[in-house]
Amino acid sequence: MDLPRNIAPRRRHLRLMIGIGAVMLLVAGLALLKPPVPTVEHQNLLVDAVKRGPLLIQIRGSGSLVPVHVRWLTTAAPGRVERLVALPGAVVKAEDLILELSNPELQQSALDAAWQLKAAEADLQAAKARLQGQLLDVRASLASAKANRSNAGMGLQASEALAKAGLISHHDLLKARTLNEELDTRLAIEEGRLQSGSDSMKAQLASFQARVEQARALYTLKRTQVDGLKIRAGLDGVLQQLPVQVGQQLEPGAILAKVAQPTQLKAELKIGETQAKDLSLGLTVHIDTRNGVVSGRIARIDPSVQGGTVTVDVSLDDPLPKGARPDLSVEGVVEVDRIADALHVGRPVQAQAQGQASLFRLSADGTEATRVKVAFGRGSVSTLEVLEGLRVGDRVILSDASAWDGFDRIRIK
Repeated sequence: MDLPRNIAPRRRHLRLMIGIGAVMLLVAGLALLKPPVPTVEHQNLLVDAVKRGPLLIQIRGSGSLVPVHVRWLTTAAPGRVERLVALPGAVVKAEDLILELSNPELQQSALDAAWQLKAAEADLQAAKARLQGQLLDVRASLASAKANRSNAGMGLQASEALAKAGLISHHDLLKARTLNEELDTRLAIEEGRLQSGSDSMKAQLASFQARVEQARALYTLKRTQVDGLKIRAGLDGVLQQLPVQVGQQLEPGAILAKVAQPTQLKAELKIGETQAKDLSLGLTVHIDTRNGVVSGRIARIDPSVQGGTVTVDVSLDDPLPKGARPDLSVEGVVEVDRIADALHVGRPVQAQAQGQASLFRLSADGTEATRVKVAFGRGSVSTLEVLEGLRVGDRVILSDASAWDGFDRIRIK
């Protein structure tokens, strides 16, 4: 007896396998399909055309106006703030008093130094009187010796005349000669004593004079320190800072005040360290004070880098506009160089000088843009030199294109 064959499960299994294969083929086909080209509104894009012509290389920096002439006032000796005479913002002259300090010990030291100077001067005068008296005694002895020598000389002459006439003995003549020689020796000794006394007087007076000068120098120092307790501006200008209070005790070297001349200002700019290599003294700088633009030149370049920037001082050639004052924020543009003929375009977002970037170049009808690689040369504030990848007249998108990193082409509406 023949049994019927059950083929339904086989058919169901076959259909299942066919369905799975179809799904797999569909998935594989979808994977091979490229993503749709994105569409961008033209009005949302920043577009610039490549040009050829002169290119001004510029560097931008920000900073502030600072006084050219500034004087910081500090303490030369310890002191206590007794009185504030002027307050920040006051217009002062160089000799104007700003504040007063007190230091009783220093004032007592100045008095002691004054008395020491007077004592040294008195000792000098006493020494002069004593030494001059001693010198007078030596001179008197010298005068007596000269007189005795003169008398002995005349006696010898008389004795020699008498001896020739046979009126005195030879012995008496020898005695007259011996006396004359003795007085010659005494006269030479007295002359030596006078010279020695004069030299000794000069040396001793020089010693006393040195003590006087030492005492005077100490007194001058103490007097200067006492006078320094009265703090004066030292400069015609405006008192900008006064970071002390009445009763505050200060140590030597403490900052008391800052005085500046507000009429003579310079610009202090911060330039990125990567751009500072192109700077040099004398380059032209245009300073924007928000109330006008003035020209100047680089006067100093800081040799060190701080916080990724280099500080540049700019001396201003033009008068500052009204309202310019110290610490006013400014923007500066430094003219580094001029290229007579260069291919250039506006600076794209995230593009750097001496680097490469991928830009989207618009088609002739402006309906789409394709990605191209561009090599850049020197850069300015808003312009980059084009070395490779673009030609004159090409229009490129300068806007941020990071949203289209996965596409080589975009549509533009």
